[in-house]
Formats: sequence, C-alpha cells, structure tokens
Amino acid sequence: MKLPFCFITRGSRMFYRLQQKEFLSHFPRLDVTASRCGSTQMCKDDKSFYITTPIFYVNASPHLGHLYSAVIADCLHRSKLLQGFNSRFATGTDEHGLKIQQAAEAAGKDPLIFCTDVSERFKHLFNSCNISFTDYIRTTEQRHRQAVEHFWSVLWNKGLIYKGIYEGWYSTQDESFLMPSQVGEALDSSGKEIKVSLESGHKVEWMKEENYMFRLSMFQSQLINWLRENPRVVQPERFHQAVLQWLQEDLPDLSVSRQRSRLQWGIPVPGDTEQTIYVWLDALVNYLTVAGYPDKHNQWWHMAHHVIGKDILKFHTIYWPAFLLGAGLPLPQVIYVHSHWTVGGKKMSKSLGNVIDPLEHSQTFTNDGMRYFLLRQGVPDSDCDYTQHKVMKLLNAELADSLGGLLNRCTAPALNPFQVYPSFCSQSFPSDQGGRAVTDDYHMLAAVKHLPTVVEQHYHSMHIYKALEAISSCVRQTNGFVQRHAPWKLDRGDSKDQRWLDTIIHVALECLRIYGTLLQPVVPEISNKLLTRLGVQPGKRSWDALNFLPRSQGMDCPFEGRPLGPDSGVLFSRLETQSVVLTEHQTENTIMSRAAQY
Repeated sequence: MKLPFCFITRGSRMFYRLQQKEFLSHFPRLDVTASRCGSTQMCKDDKSFYITTPIFYVNASPHLGHLYSAVIADCLHRSKLLQGFNSRFATGTDEHGLKIQQAAEAAGKDPLIFCTDVSERFKHLFNSCNISFTDYIRTTEQRHRQAVEHFWSVLWNKGLIYKGIYEGWYSTQDESFLMPSQVGEALDSSGKEIKVSLESGHKVEWMKEENYMFRLSMFQSQLINWLRENPRVVQPERFHQAVLQWLQEDLPDLSVSRQRSRLQWGIPVPGDTEQTIYVWLDALVNYLTVAGYPDKHNQWWHMAHHVIGKDILKFHTIYWPAFLLGAGLPLPQVIYVHSHWTVGGKKMSKSLGNVIDPLEHSQTFTNDGMRYFLLRQGVPDSDCDYTQHKVMKLLNAELADSLGGLLNRCTAPALNPFQVYPSFCSQSFPSDQGGRAVTDDYHMLAAVKHLPTVVEQHYHSMHIYKALEAISSCVRQTNGFVQRHAPWKLDRGDSKDQRWLDTIIHVALECLRIYGTLLQPVVPEISNKLLTRLGVQPGKRSWDALNFLPRSQGMDCPFEGRPLGPDSGVLFSRLETQSVVLTEHQTENTIMSRAAQY
C-alpha cells in the first residue's frame, strides 16, 4: 500500500484553525485507553491472536519483499499455534486507486480482470511457499466495501470528516501527496527539469481539489501518549522513535477522498456519488474487514498485530491509529516493521533487471530454503542484501551440513543398528559433573534447555534471525559433542561403551527433537521430515512437549526405546554452484520478459 500525505491550502489555514477550535470545544476528548483491553486479566488470559501482512498493491507481480512480509507473519502465526493460541492470519491485495485505473487502461483490460490476474499471482506465490494464511482479502470484495462504508459513516457521524480544499504535490505512481520539503528537482529522460519525490524519485505534479478531509490534527497528543505509554507497540525501537519524532511536527488534516471525475476505480463516498474514497483509507480498513467488522470483530480486533515494511510506517502508526481512535476502536497491540532487501547492494529495479522472482528462487532453493534464508538473514531495522551465492552458502552450511549432517549421523545404521531412540545412562552422563561427560557437554545441555525460552522471546519480538542464530549455535555445539566423543570408535562388545554410545545418541536425538520442534514456524517441511524420522508423533510437537532430556532429571522419556520413523532420505540436499548459475540465467530472462509487460 502506498499512502498519501495531504494538507490544507495556506490561504485557508487560518480560517480552518479558528473553525477547528470552535469544533473541538464541543467535541468530547477521546481517551487513548480505548486502545487497550478492557482489563489486564483479559489481555493476559486471552488465547486469541490476529496477525496481518500489508495488503499488496496489484500494479506489478510479487517480488522478494512481498514474500518476506508474508514469511514473517506466517512464522509468528505458526509459533502462536504451537503455543496453543487460536490464531488468525490475513494477507491479500490492495486493488483500488488511480495507478490501478491507469494500468488497466494501458493494458486494455477491465480493472477488475486486471486486478484478479495479479492478485492470483500473489495467492499462487503464497500457496506455493507454504504461507498458511487463514484469510485472503481483496479490496474489491463486497464484504470489504460494506466495512469501508460503515467505517466512513462512523467517522462522518462523529463530525471527524468535513468538506475542504487541499492542494499540493502529488505522485500518481506513489498514490500520495507530499509537502514541499519532500519534493526535489530532477531531469527526465529528455533532459527536461521536473519535480520528484525525494523518497521514491517518482515524478510529482501540483494538484488542487475540493474533497473530504479527516480531522487528523486533533489526535496528535493522543497518539504521542499512546506511543509513550506503550514503548513496545512499534518494533524495532528505531521505528518507534521515528514515529515519535514525526509527531513533534505539524500534523495537518488528511484528504480521504478524490473527485470521481479523476478516480473512478474505488468505493464511492456514501451519500456523494461525485467523490471516491481514497485508496489508503479503503486499504487500511481491510484489517477490520477480516476481523468481522462491523458486527463480529471483537474476538480478534483487540489482539491485532501488523507486519509492515518501513516504507508504509507513517500511515500505519499515525493515520491508522487516528482513524481507529476516531471510530472508538482498540489500537493494534504491536506493529512489527521490517526493512527492505537489496540485490547485490542495489535497490531492486526493473530498469536494472535485478528484481528477484521469489517463486523461481523458491523452486531453486526449495520453499523452506527460501524461508530460512529470509528469516535467518533478515534484520528488521536495517536493509539486507540478497545474492544467490549467499543463499547457497548459508543453506549448505546450516541446513545441509550442520542440521542434516547431525540427523544423518545419529540415525545411520552404523551407529544406530536397531533404528530406535536408544536408552540414556545416568551413570555415564550424571546430572552433576562426572561420568564420561565433560564441561563442554554440560554447557551444551544448559544452552539447549534454555533454548525454547530464548526462541520464544525472539519470535515474539520479530527478531527471528536471533532465534535462528541461537538454534544454529546449539546445533553446532551438538555436532561438537558427537564429534568430541566419537561414538563410532566405541567398542560395542564392552557393556560400558555400549551404554555410553546409546547415551550419546539419546542426547543428540533429544537435541534434534528440540530443534525440529522450534524450527516448525520457519521451515515446516524440513521440521516435519526431521521429527517424523525421530518417530515424534504430531501430538508431541507443540511447545508444551518441549521437555528436554527428561531422563537426566530422573523422569521417563516417552520416546526412549521406540522405533525411529522411516528413512526418507537426506534432510536438505546440498546446493551445487552449477544449478544456481543456470537459475540466474533463467531468472534474468524471466525478469526481462516480465518487465516488458509493465
């Protein structure tokens, strides 16, 4: 979603402020606490969870950044399910606006047919990449139109929308208005001097219209209080501080409609067929539409969590909360913000031919491979770089060699001839120092024991890369444990050696069980393959089943002595340079082909 910044004409500002002062004197102050749950206990005990991605603009096919947003939200959704939450996960497409209207005209297509074609590409990508959304919303759906019309009517009836004139620089490509400070000069392809957006580089034009305005300015102090009283509501911290900084500046009212003579492709303003509800207000209400607004949204809406890209930060953390306050609805619990992906150090661009097709790359590196790379390398508060060499190097090292190698070694017939979860010997590996275990072994056990807590915290704060680093570190320690004690060198004819060998394998399999369970939100297919190989039944894969190495604590292990699952081959096949190079050539051809379509 690309959202505009609109403002009132300079000549009318003085009159407007006098008018606003009189208006506010009769308007009851809205309490920011409406954004919170009715009681602390309800928030604490409620097991509902609602997570959303942005809805994606259908002006072009999906790219890597779109998949990144979806994978983050999917990971959070899956992790909550494993913790016993009733979780709802929504994604979809934003299909109204002037840019779509013009793109459909240029393609010679009906706007709805044009939107359906591109929306299906997004849906196909998400289905192919195992994105487990529970709702896929399109803003052209009737249920959404009804929600938008109702939301508009609520704001209108409260006196928060009025007819006014705005003028300013407008970017059709960004679907946004800009202040003079956001506009610079540049030369077009013919050498002519033009005005451009300093943020996007897109051309802007001066426009003036009489439209409907939303009284955004009256919510400024409440938004500041909301952010200060909820320091974790926008994550990471740098984005929270950026929003607070924006709110120190003047906050003009916003245009919430366009003249229908300019914009036909959108939802008409209720009661005024000459005006169209502007694309960003239309789009933001999608989160309420999925929750069941206006009649059945209470279960989900008070637990709303948004995943967004940093380019739409202002609109989700200032405009959207202001609309919700105006409508008397709770504010989002958390707004998770992620940064962008570059390719070879450069911003993705059709002109550069470096736009990554996420579907093709997921076919090369597998769905789980792409998911793992994006979440392992994606740092929310800074841009990250994508190259195929990086992907191959990381996946070979951590999934094929480290995790896959550990599983293969511990389930191989040479070390585990009876293909069972072997017994644990407390004399060989006592709870305190002694036996054949050494200090590093106890350090490993402590790290794995605390791993679920560490991973849960990092998942919850969207620092998924930190969770995967912690898991990867423990996998390396477990490989070191096996390598250090070299069970293949032990004498099976010696009863003590046999007990120690079984104990080594038991400990390693317990570690693998923990890793496989914790990795389910990130690499569901690989995790399923790993846990199935260990003989862990589906009912034993939740967060509640993460009781690590119970035999070391004098408790029974439900897996001890049970047969392993069937050997279904290598956990993750190593990627070869030749196949990746071939895919790069194929991707380049596809990029050039698709660029010609737009």
